[in-house]
Amino acid sequence: MSSIIKQVDIEQLEAEGLPDNLANSSYELIQRGAAINPNAPALTFFLNGNNHRNTDTWTYQQLLGQITQCANFFHELGANKDTVIAFILPNLPETHFVIWGGQASGIIAAINPLLETEAISDLLDTANAEILVTLAPFPGTDLWPKVQPALAKLPKLKHLVLVNLADRVQGLKKPIAKLLAKREEWRLHGLAGIAAALPSNIKTHYLQSGLARQPSDHLLSQRIIDPQDYSSYFCTGGTTGLPKIAMRKHCNEVANVWSSAQFLGDGIGPGKNVFCGLPLFHVNAVQVTGLLPFSNGAHVILGSPQGYRGEGVVSNFWDIVEHHRVHFFSGVPTLYAALMQIPTGKHDISSLEFGLCGAAPMPKEVFKNFQERTGLKILEGYGLTEGTCVSSVNPPLGERRLGSIGLRIPGQLMKAVLLDEESGAYLGDCTVDEIGALIISGPNVFAGYTVEEQNRNIWVDTGDGRKWLNTGDLGRQDAEGYFWLTGRKKELIIRGGHNIDPLTIEAPLHQHPAVEIAAAVGRPDQYAGELPVAYVQLKAQQSVTEAELMLFCQNNISERAAQPKFIRIIDAMPLTGVGKIFKPTLKKMEMISVITEQLQDAGIDLRDISINDEKLRGTVIRISLVDSSAQAQAKEILGHYSMTIEFN
Repeated sequence: MSSIIKQVDIEQLEAEGLPDNLANSSYELIQRGAAINPNAPALTFFLNGNNHRNTDTWTYQQLLGQITQCANFFHELGANKDTVIAFILPNLPETHFVIWGGQASGIIAAINPLLETEAISDLLDTANAEILVTLAPFPGTDLWPKVQPALAKLPKLKHLVLVNLADRVQGLKKPIAKLLAKREEWRLHGLAGIAAALPSNIKTHYLQSGLARQPSDHLLSQRIIDPQDYSSYFCTGGTTGLPKIAMRKHCNEVANVWSSAQFLGDGIGPGKNVFCGLPLFHVNAVQVTGLLPFSNGAHVILGSPQGYRGEGVVSNFWDIVEHHRVHFFSGVPTLYAALMQIPTGKHDISSLEFGLCGAAPMPKEVFKNFQERTGLKILEGYGLTEGTCVSSVNPPLGERRLGSIGLRIPGQLMKAVLLDEESGAYLGDCTVDEIGALIISGPNVFAGYTVEEQNRNIWVDTGDGRKWLNTGDLGRQDAEGYFWLTGRKKELIIRGGHNIDPLTIEAPLHQHPAVEIAAAVGRPDQYAGELPVAYVQLKAQQSVTEAELMLFCQNNISERAAQPKFIRIIDAMPLTGVGKIFKPTLKKMEMISVITEQLQDAGIDLRDISINDEKLRGTVIRISLVDSSAQAQAKEILGHYSMTIEFN
């Protein structure tokens, strides 16, 4: 395990400098991991959580071979270092082959398979994708019917590579699965099949047959990957409207793996089993439960195409841990809240060493109860796509401070600074425990967004010659170097770790003839973290019901996660002195609504509630009950929410 315990350990590592023998690319990282023990298990996959003992496993030699074959296949299709290879896939072994093979041949672009057709088309077009890998038609899947209509809008796309789910079916059922896949294709497109349903500029291929004819022991391109070559594009900051795609380089991914390993070290090395349940279109799954363990010779267990959402995965999680001897997994607060409802029973989960939690603050009650029940160490951390993945984490061997996002990773600087509210100009560094904008600088920080206008005002000039990224989050650093988030990006709603741009909701609502102003905010939720809620101010002399607006949203918002849970019509929108919508007021209204409803449902009478913004702790809610003896019950109920609550 790493020796990082305190901030001074990080500074000592940095004084020694980055190792001279850092890999040049993600491909080289995986080569090094495979060299530790080529015959060790590298990747195991199961299709269903209820049948998780039925698995396929690849050794490191086999995994590297498949990745190399994939790179050679893309090279055969004409890919070079500047070719964008997009994938829209669930969590499959093939997804890993495509990600790392794609990075060895070109630039991989990850697209969320839960998006609707219009959003998929926008992202592929903005990324300038020339090759697309996605699922072939298969009964019970809805991906192909969403992707196929988008293809007509993509004149730059040259090749469509299809992954057949029937290839993942084992034994005697495989021929039947292949027949069902072909019948689904005929049902959708007739006997002429998929090729007849595509634009003339797109050629169709199947991944399995494409890999089968490629060598697995060398790159046909003979490419020498430069650390400054682009490796991947990941979507960030909302997924509809004008796409926002972060461009990362091989040196970014290599640096982030090295830095993260200094904390996690031997915890994700040879002999360790890492469970991946987060989606592989997200950087956490790709880096923390992908490239990091692969580069260190650990064993990744990929649990179902839908990850944690897959059938039987959460309900059988402790059996999965026991059977596969899982040592580490990464999740979001909603996962830990769900696992709290699953008794560990007689399962032997002693293999578990720690779990990483990010994406949103962990409710304190969930944190404490989970650790008490399982004995598992939860490492709260912080990261963003623009920082490759991990920026800070609580040290496994050091003090883990509840509510803190931990110490910054080695090699990446991070601090809270004061910025001018109007211009965003740097005014100075914050003092200890002073709240400011969190900025980061280092080799893990991305190159920028694909659309140049989105790069305005994201960099902060502190005068020290370094390139600092404004994360958009507010926080403070205490005297021992631990960081604490006190506010998130002004606009994003985070639903179960899924980032929702409020414009996704607001833009369609503004198109309704009765709507004057619309504002979307997050409503606290004990399972999802936040749920989107829309506030609407109507035009004069106009009338519409909340139910009618809800139906309008369902018909006009393509992103399912962005569908508002509630729509509230109000007389006047709260505004700032310069006429901007003041969303903190709306968010506080939702906090009060949640608390009031929860206590009323429990038969607890509320005397008074107030919300104040404090310097060190951010938003603090104070509650007074009619019957003070009900405090313990109220604390238990409200402890599942990521809110700071005190009782008078």
